[in-house]
Amino acid sequence: MSAAAREGAYIGLMSGTSVDGIDAALVHLGPDGRVHGIRATAWTPLDDRLAEAVRAAGAQTPLQQLCELDRHLADAFAAAALAVHRQAPDGLPVHAIGCHGQTVWHQGPQGDDGTPGHSVQLGDPNRIAAGTGLPVVADFRRRDIAEGGHGAPLAPAFHAHCWDSEEAAAVVNLGGIANLTLLPADGAPVIGFDSGPANTLLDAWARRHLETPFDAGGAWAASGRVDTALLARLRADPFFARPAPKSTGPEHFNLEWVLAHCRGDEKAADVQATLAELTASTVADALRAGGAPPRRIRVCGGGAHNEDLMGRLRAHCPGAEVTSTAALGMDPDYVEAAAFAWLAWARLHDHPGNLPSVTGARRAAVLGGLFAP
Repeated sequence: MSAAAREGAYIGLMSGTSVDGIDAALVHLGPDGRVHGIRATAWTPLDDRLAEAVRAAGAQTPLQQLCELDRHLADAFAAAALAVHRQAPDGLPVHAIGCHGQTVWHQGPQGDDGTPGHSVQLGDPNRIAAGTGLPVVADFRRRDIAEGGHGAPLAPAFHAHCWDSEEAAAVVNLGGIANLTLLPADGAPVIGFDSGPANTLLDAWARRHLETPFDAGGAWAASGRVDTALLARLRADPFFARPAPKSTGPEHFNLEWVLAHCRGDEKAADVQATLAELTASTVADALRAGGAPPRRIRVCGGGAHNEDLMGRLRAHCPGAEVTSTAALGMDPDYVEAAAFAWLAWARLHDHPGNLPSVTGARRAAVLGGLFAP
């Protein structure tokens, strides 16, 4: 298939560390990989029991249970892909699905000796291909890890490919984990890395104390007061001072991590406010890694709808224009899904999907395996 023939639609599927559901985006890409528009979107919630099983999965989960999760998640991904595929405009061919999979364990390279990291995503791409009748590109992270990188974050390559900037700008993803892309205007290498926790802690604390999936709009956090002593203890975690490249996940930043830093007499709303302040302050610190924070900061992910969190980020970045990626013409809820649609395009076009300046890989590489229907 020629590159020109591959102009058309690609489906991107994303389920992040919040484990609330699957974002699916039908993205129209040109032969050069430029986004001509997101033509359809769909959000498919995960069954509560499946979501809880995913949150509980980790290094000690029995293999049989992981295999069952792999199958159930694949079926959920296939259903999400079909839901958005049905919305494809007439005459727009759908060439492939790019599926991130559901991460159940991620650890970047460790120590000064370069001990390789590892990353595990579930959602059998063979089963997705069989269930949808479409080619599936998946398993994106492990090739970058094989090249000595972290395998994360991967979205910066998409941001750099699609969004030109006449002045330095940043894209901040406030998903379960916060990660950022610094887009220089002078041709310097793109910078990107995980800055720390975002919704994974806010959601976990809300589930524990409110018995709700998340703190809608950050209203509960806004009702509390920042506990400065707790904030100092949280910010003292060595991850925040570690230089890039770096990546993290709920294996490190989780409810147990929060509880280990609490004295036990804190008000629950104050802890939520403190967790929001932790995210905003550490993102702002990361944005200043190259000097002054960029004047334009575009936010995507669920955190873009958290008014309290966005207000805190603006307070930590005075003088910067902090808006959602809607200002760039892309729905903040589907930027990550669109990135994996683009990564599927990149795989079919033998285009590198990683940025060594971001992941720390030895070289750029074509990412992902191709699974035929």
